[in-house]
Amino acid sequence: MLIGILQCGHFPTADGYADRTYTDLYSSVLAGHGLTFRTWSVVDMEFPDSVSDAEGWLLTGSIHGAYDDQPFIPPLEDFIRNARTDGVPTVGICFGHQIIAQALGGRVEKFSGGWSIGRVEYDFEGETIALNAWHQDQVVRKPDVARTVATADDCEYAGLAYGNWALTVQPHPEFDDDAVRMLLGHRAPGVVPEDRMEQACKGLDLPVSSAMFGARMAQFLKDARS
Repeated sequence: MLIGILQCGHFPTADGYADRTYTDLYSSVLAGHGLTFRTWSVVDMEFPDSVSDAEGWLLTGSIHGAYDDQPFIPPLEDFIRNARTDGVPTVGICFGHQIIAQALGGRVEKFSGGWSIGRVEYDFEGETIALNAWHQDQVVRKPDVARTVATADDCEYAGLAYGNWALTVQPHPEFDDDAVRMLLGHRAPGVVPEDRMEQACKGLDLPVSSAMFGARMAQFLKDARS
């Protein structure tokens, strides 16, 4: 099954850490489930010709806000709506989660409670799942067509399901501890409050459910396609 990765931002690089792209991160967390990948860098205005160019779509994180005046956002919202109309299975992560909600009538804002970074425990319909997060924006009003499937103490709409078409989540199942360490060292200083950074550091090396959630995302894409 070919999954089209719609790259909505560029994963940062830093000295001392392996250079990785979102394609690397997602192909790793989704490995072993019979999926292949092709990336379109929509943040650079590289779009597929059609929603049928892949059998499923995955929208990545981004440094941009869904509400920002960026040239790639309006055509991306059109693409999302067309993918829904045609029933092409879709997964959204962080910014991807937010832009899908916004495209379908939800609202995204900077959360008044500030940043959520590092290991966070989420309630997925009664099941506690720990995943790494990195965001200040979040969905503050879900679309009417969406059902809430995950929440956290500081994130009411941490996971949304759109029937059997799309599954979206606010955390980053593709982020391992190395990714979080790199962001803490090179993205967070001067941006994220020190107490949040300290809390995230304490969560490093504690178990997260990335592999399990990767399997869940892969199964969703395959089931929705069938």
